[in-house]
This record gives sequence, C-alpha cells and structure tokens, in this order.
Amino acid sequence: MNAFPMSVANLSSDAPLPYKGRLAMFVLIAAESAIFTIFVMAYIYYIGRSLSGPTPQQVLDVPILNTAFLLSSSLTIWLAERALARRAIDVFRAFWALTILFGAIFLFGTAREWYKLITVDGLTVSTNLFGTTYYSLVGLHALHVVVGLILLVAVFVLSVITKLRPQDTQRVQVLALYWHFVDCVWVVVFTVVYVIGR
Repeated sequence: MNAFPMSVANLSSDAPLPYKGRLAMFVLIAAESAIFTIFVMAYIYYIGRSLSGPTPQQVLDVPILNTAFLLSSSLTIWLAERALARRAIDVFRAFWALTILFGAIFLFGTAREWYKLITVDGLTVSTNLFGTTYYSLVGLHALHVVVGLILLVAVFVLSVITKLRPQDTQRVQVLALYWHFVDCVWVVVFTVVYVIGR
C-alpha cells in the first residue's frame, strides 16, 4: 500500500504559489535589515568614543511626537489596506492620505531636528564619531521614509485618476509591508539613538 497517496506533482499543482511581489518584498526587507543592522551596530560600538563634543546628551531631544506620528501611520496604512479589500475606495484614499501626512510630518520633524543640530549645536557628519554615526543611521532611515512617501503618493495619485482594480490589492499590500518595515526600523533606531545612546 502506498503511504503517500498524492504524488509530489499533485501537491505542487494544487498548492497556490505565493504572490511574487510579496516574496520579492520579503527578500528586499531581509537585505535592508542586514544593512540597518550594520549601521545600528556601528552606532552602538561608537557610543561614548567621541574625543570632542557635542555629545548625544548635550544635543539630542527625544522625538516623542515625531515617533507617535510615524508609528500611527502603520495603523492608518493597515486600515487603508482593509478598506481597499472591501472595495471602499473613498475610505482607502482617506486613510492612505493620512498615512502620507503622518510620514511627511515625521520627515519634517527630522529635518527640523537636523537644522537645529547643524546650525545651533554645530553637529555635522564630520564633527565627531557621534555626528558621523548619528547622521548615517538616522539619515539612512530618513531616506527610506522618503522612498516610501514617493511610492505612497504615486499610489494615491493613481487611486484618484483611475479606480484601483481588485488585482491591485496585493500590490498595495506589498507597499504596505515596506512601510511597516520602515516603522519597525524606526523603533530600533529610536531605542538605540535616543534611549541607549543618550
């Protein structure tokens, strides 16, 4: 008696294949996670090793409000995904626009922080090890937010010009995965830079 009544061929033909876009995004997230890990480890390694000031304690303010806006954007993009799955396009647009707004507020807050650090505190990328690692790590994250916002705006514009089709739902979910990743990375960056590093 055959212990395996179904052949391997039958199993593979019956099982649904994962969406290629989602798989590609997971690969991208894994690669990006490795890059962020290197930058985070460099920041941790160089904490307190600067030979001259300013130090993190002297110049860094904890960006609580900024962080609240960015983390809230994970909720709004999730609500937008759910609305799109229900074909509630107007609700989708509202939550998607809110996500864009929250991300833009976060980016504006980062720009204001950098402006203060550079013009008032005199901290640049070449000031000391803290400046180098700080701008590298926070700047890398800010770059990912910029890329995410560009993609979010493109989807919003497409949703206004033409109705999103049912097959677009998975594409939107893939972009949402990227945004969730950016938010998760911020939790790590926030903890390392503004909690441990101070």
